[in-house]
Formats: sequence, structure tokens, C-alpha cells
Amino acid sequence: MADRTQSPRQSLFDDSRFVSVIACIVAIVVILVGGHLYGRYLASKDLGGRDVLIDQLQGQVQQQKRAADQKAAQISDLQAKLARVQAQLEQIQPSKDTYNILPNQTLIVADGKITVGLIGSPANESIMLNINGKQLAAAAGQVIPAGSDSSANCRVAVQSFDMFKAVLTVTCAPAKGQ
Repeated sequence: MADRTQSPRQSLFDDSRFVSVIACIVAIVVILVGGHLYGRYLASKDLGGRDVLIDQLQGQVQQQKRAADQKAAQISDLQAKLARVQAQLEQIQPSKDTYNILPNQTLIVADGKITVGLIGSPANESIMLNINGKQLAAAAGQVIPAGSDSSANCRVAVQSFDMFKAVLTVTCAPAKGQ
């Protein structure tokens, strides 16, 4: 019979090297899982602060939009008022040396050198003007020489007229030396 010598069998758990490798693997897995969970916790904490900040900024943006809309409305109101005032001023004094004369109204123009008046309402094709005491019939586009003294060379031009007003331009140039 054969002598069987039993060789000592090593158990898997008896080997200290194997146990230490398993322990290291378990420790690494635990550290990885713990790190992952901690990272998710920190990310969710940061996201919560971010959401609060986003809500605050959205509120500020809405307030600024309302303020900008109010300012834009104020600007458009002021522009409309300015346009109305400019139109009224243009009716009163359209431009330099241009005058709107109503029926039976007299104006002193050209620095007091000429007196111009509209006699009655304008007719279909002509108007009656009183220029320095002289009554003249004039049509649109007509230029009438005028002047109360010899030192000024003045002209009255009829730009246009309708049944409510006449638009005249008065210009004076200094007299030429002899």
C-alpha cells in the first residue's frame, strides 16, 4: 500500500495574502461608493443654492423689464407731446420769415418794416392783401415788392392759401449802394 502522506492543504481563508487583497478590494469599492454618494450630495446642495439664485435673478430681471417698459412708455408720451407742441409752434410761426395770416388779421413783419393784412376770407383763385396800406389782389406763387422806406428791398410772396388762412413769406434785403 502506498503511503499517502497528506500534504497540508491550504485553505482559501488561511492565506493572509488573499484575505488582505479581498479586504483592499472591498475597501476600494466602499470608498468609491461613498465618494460617489458624497459627490451627489454636494452637487444637490449646490443646485439648491443655484435654484434660489436663479429665482432671485429672474425676479430682478422682471422688475427691470417693467421699469424699462415704463420708461419706454414715458419716452413715447414725451415724444408725442413734443410733436404736438412743435406742430402748434409751426402753425403759429411756421419757419423764419413765413407767416400764417387768418382772415381780417394784420401782422407787422420784417422787423417792423412791413404791415401785412389779409382782407376777408381767401377766394378760390386769389386773396386780398393790405401791404403797408395798399390793397392788392394776389394769387398763390405771386411775389409782391414791398417796403416802407428806401433802405430796404422787401418782397412778400404768397406761398399758399385756403379758405381759413394764407401762408406768406416776407424777405428783406439791404438796399444796394449807388
